[in-house]
Amino acid sequence: MRWDELGEQDCSLARTVSVLGDRWTLLILRDCFLRVRRFEDFQFRLGIGRAILADRLQKLVDAFVLTKVAYQQSPTRYEYRLTPKGLDLHPVIMAMVHWGDAHMADRKGPPAVHVHRSCGREFHPVMTCSECREPIEPRQVEVRPGPSAKADSSPYFVTGTAAVRPTT
Repeated sequence: MRWDELGEQDCSLARTVSVLGDRWTLLILRDCFLRVRRFEDFQFRLGIGRAILADRLQKLVDAFVLTKVAYQQSPTRYEYRLTPKGLDLHPVIMAMVHWGDAHMADRKGPPAVHVHRSCGREFHPVMTCSECREPIEPRQVEVRPGPSAKADSSPYFVTGTAAVRPTT
């Protein structure tokens, strides 16, 4: 499969990877959640080339993850702000940070901690069921065909692979 075909896959993860699936995009999003907004600030913090940064920012704008807002006229200069669609990525970024803290931090611990402003305490992201509010563990999740699943092309339900064959 070619990189530019990921967005056409019958798989929500593949479609997401088509927008977010490179290191620069993920680091740009991290910085967005750290309230970085201006091109020069992204470039300074990331040490990324102008052309690559411009490409990744435009891709996020095109995908409606970021919006471009003018903050200065003559010359016009822009900042990049998370849209509601972009803000919905917060749990994704937090899950990746949590994994990195658990598995990639040095012996002293993670390089940053996250504090919930409402209660003032450090926290770790936890995935819970939207219906019963219990924590979700990977082995407690079953995948079933959704309303737009195409049985012949969905990577979730490839026939002949016992590990991913839907249960009946």
